[in-house]
Amino acid sequence: MNKEKIGLIGLGLVGTAVSVRLNESGFEVLGYDVRTDLPEGVTVCSGPAEVFSLCERVILCLPTSEVVAEVVNGSQEHLRSGQIVIDTGTGSPNQMEQIHNDLKVVGVSYLEATIAGSSHLLRNKKAPLFTAGEKSIIDQQSDLFDSITDKNFYLGEFGKATRFKLVHNLLIGLHRAVLAEGLQFAESLGFDSQESLSILKQTTASSGVMKTKGERMVTRDYEVPQALVSQHMKDVKLILEESEKSGAIVPLSALHKELLEAVERSGLGSVDNSAIMEAFNPQS
Repeated sequence: MNKEKIGLIGLGLVGTAVSVRLNESGFEVLGYDVRTDLPEGVTVCSGPAEVFSLCERVILCLPTSEVVAEVVNGSQEHLRSGQIVIDTGTGSPNQMEQIHNDLKVVGVSYLEATIAGSSHLLRNKKAPLFTAGEKSIIDQQSDLFDSITDKNFYLGEFGKATRFKLVHNLLIGLHRAVLAEGLQFAESLGFDSQESLSILKQTTASSGVMKTKGERMVTRDYEVPQALVSQHMKDVKLILEESEKSGAIVPLSALHKELLEAVERSGLGSVDNSAIMEAFNPQS
């Protein structure tokens, strides 16, 4: 039996993890990325246009909605009625809704399937999906979604998944910042950071973030990133933009933006987001 060809545009941390999940589920992955060192198991295409021309279902794992718009606009002649485009990224809700409306005109279904978790969690099928769009079409993608995760939360009409992902990212980002501040505070009081982390994991102060990022913060091991500082900075800016529109009061997110800016100024924008620890370094 021939394997279905699934298009995958964007093969960074998340896209590579998605390709692993799809391969393990028996799909043939046709992919493209601006990088040349692409993962094994992906049939490399010459560009996004070729991916769209060969695949009825295309997954986008791109950094911003501006890049998504550029990719879609550059592939117009290969878009066709009945095609499915699934966006896993966290972009500007307004820009994504414009892309959704433009694709609807030519009969292409543009769906949200934002990934709530790091590439490490995704590789292990432990990163939930937040999906949104026309319910009947979302349901038809269950084979893809089931290959990526065991947890798929349908949020409703298009636009709601990305907005809910911002809620998730607000919480997870602030958890990291609080953990970094707490570990630095323990160090300043003369406690061994490794021992502090070990004890805290066994108390009510423990959290998922402590388990996934605590060790990296204590050892200052930010290389081989699971998710980038710059990536979360983009999300925090979107959180602040959406909160201004909705009237939400988010002073901690405003402070979080300042902390991330300090980390980026120190040249750590392209390392793991556990480097928020450096915002609390007295020598920074």
